Amino acid sequence: MKHSIDLFKKVVIGYGVRWELGNLIRELGVRGKLAVVTGPRVRRLVVEQLIERALREFDVDVFEAEEPTVEVAEGVADLLGSARPSLIVAVGGGKSIDVAKYASMKVGVHYISLPTVTSHDGIASPFASLKGMETVYSVKTSPPIAVLADTEVFASAPRRLALAGAGDLISKITAVRDWRLAHRLKGEYYGDYAASLALMSAKHVLAFSKAIARGTPDGLRILAEGLISSSTAICIAGSTRPASGSEHLFSHALDVVANYPALHGEQVGLGTVIMGYIHGINWRKIRRTLKKLRLPTTARELGVKEDHVIEALTIAHRIRPDRYTILGESGLTRDAAEEVVLKTGVVGDDG
Repeated sequence: MKHSIDLFKKVVIGYGVRWELGNLIRELGVRGKLAVVTGPRVRRLVVEQLIERALREFDVDVFEAEEPTVEVAEGVADLLGSARPSLIVAVGGGKSIDVAKYASMKVGVHYISLPTVTSHDGIASPFASLKGMETVYSVKTSPPIAVLADTEVFASAPRRLALAGAGDLISKITAVRDWRLAHRLKGEYYGDYAASLALMSAKHVLAFSKAIARGTPDGLRILAEGLISSSTAICIAGSTRPASGSEHLFSHALDVVANYPALHGEQVGLGTVIMGYIHGINWRKIRRTLKKLRLPTTARELGVKEDHVIEALTIAHRIRPDRYTILGESGLTRDAAEEVVLKTGVVGDDG
């Protein structure tokens, strides 16, 4: 089997490194107009200062992306096509970065990822998650040409947003097992190196959960390094397989039945407890780690109805029929789903 591995050229991580954006652009040899894709809040809090302090010598156009929908991403791509920038800079959380990834692909222009939160592992991955009419589409794009991860900005974000990425990293524990299962039962391609790298990112969180939970720049640097490592595993695999399995299917199903009730990292973290139980691994350790990080381990803490969790479990296998996981091809019955969430304490007296 043959596939190409496309990786970013440079990662700069540290306190206050956002001010090095201009130097990084010059180092990459970029000339001409820049386009910044961001959200309205981040534009006000981060982008305006960046333009004033780090990008004064550049001609900069700013484009806002409020929601990561296919329609919004297409609209931004059309605007970028008219503006004809030499480089795109994605500044913000998952929404802005996903829109920028898609638009970058459509117009054939490289982009730099400058995330403002550590809430997910998409900050450097070559896939964009965009909302369609009824579901979320994972669109193959390209990785950023460079990543600028500023721990000062991460630490200034709301604590809930800053720590949600730890739930996304923990999910690699079950995602890799699902990938291995698909390889054994369906003959799907499986890459040991990419799988090991993704698992290392999850173990990183387990080992440093106390430091990450403090939410300090040093702790969030550890988390950001794990998120970028997970993105690298996706680049190497050529798919999201090492990072997304049954726990992500559960999260997407929960989005369908409960209308995006919580943060992605929170939902997949809870899903990892559930799928860890089904896989027969130490799900209690996963739950203990989530508790240390003050991430949700029950339906109540996640802010969803118990019935929504159960319903999501019964339909999760239908979200991506092409992706074989521990849920199998027929999924869980309602009785089985109820038993799982009761056993894990996701619902019931403990939930």
